[in-house]
Amino acid sequence: MKKFVNNPVDFVDEMLEGILYAHPDQLASCAGYSRNVVRSSCEDKVALVSGGGSGHLPLFMGYVGEGLLDGCAVGGVFQSPSADQIYEITKHVDSKKGVVYIYGNYSGDIMNFEMAGEMAEMDDIRTAHVVGNDDVASAPKGEEHKRRGVAGIFFIYKTAGAAAEQGASFEEVVRIAEKTKMQVRTMGVALSPCIIPEVGKASFSIGDNEMEIGMGIHGEPGIHRSTLQPADLVVDQMMDKILSDLPLSPGDEVSVLVNGLGATPKEELYIVYRKIAQILKQKLVTVFHVYVGEFATSMEMVGFSISLCKLDAELKNLLSFAAKTPFFEQAALQG
Repeated sequence: MKKFVNNPVDFVDEMLEGILYAHPDQLASCAGYSRNVVRSSCEDKVALVSGGGSGHLPLFMGYVGEGLLDGCAVGGVFQSPSADQIYEITKHVDSKKGVVYIYGNYSGDIMNFEMAGEMAEMDDIRTAHVVGNDDVASAPKGEEHKRRGVAGIFFIYKTAGAAAEQGASFEEVVRIAEKTKMQVRTMGVALSPCIIPEVGKASFSIGDNEMEIGMGIHGEPGIHRSTLQPADLVVDQMMDKILSDLPLSPGDEVSVLVNGLGATPKEELYIVYRKIAQILKQKLVTVFHVYVGEFATSMEMVGFSISLCKLDAELKNLLSFAAKTPFFEQAALQG
């Protein structure tokens, strides 16, 4: 294992310490938990809280900031944060207008967020849960409740965060988050494994000339492993799966997220988007806004994912709202 770390046991804590040193004007820890990250100033609005394992920056913690999240509970690499962490963040960010939990569909996260919500309710803090499940490779249509939450959760953060920042009610923020969730689909592909620092070796093996379509962000098995194919053919396969699950008609409008998994050059991600744009143009689907870069990584995994979010006027307006964190910044978009 070749990594720029000290003791692998300290990987997460030292990473967070560096982030807080670098961005004290935007981020802080809270309640004595070094792995709890919150906005440096509390806002008088409905609060949004997320959480999940480390190893995926900028997902989850990287979206704490203006127009997005108010707090995030950070777990170990590919490990869920504790219920106590989530509970302490909930108390910190609550302004008596309610707290909306947005997180991925993983058993440990679900269990701990539910426990935290129960503790918060005993303190008369209103909570709601929106569980991202955008990965079409992880379960068939009709079994969406079994699907993993991956990069597409970004769109939920973005629209719900914009609604909350503009003063929407608790019920409205939850409605927007759920509405967005229903309009997002993602598919990923990987060329290499990744290394958890404390483990010190690759999480799985894959041949030098192999790829796996549908692999999860923790190395969960995909739906098809084959020899490496040209980018256009890979995108064709992935878009076929996405579009069969999220049918689009001529005149529809979408936002596209092309996400690198940690070690894929941006040049390659734009080659991927080139083919996506051609497919959508052929289907007479309009692309409102494109995000290309790293939004939900898997340590140093080589690979990418494609997410589509189908828009209507309401979601388009919320997606256009300005946002700013140390890891993501967007000026207001023109519709």
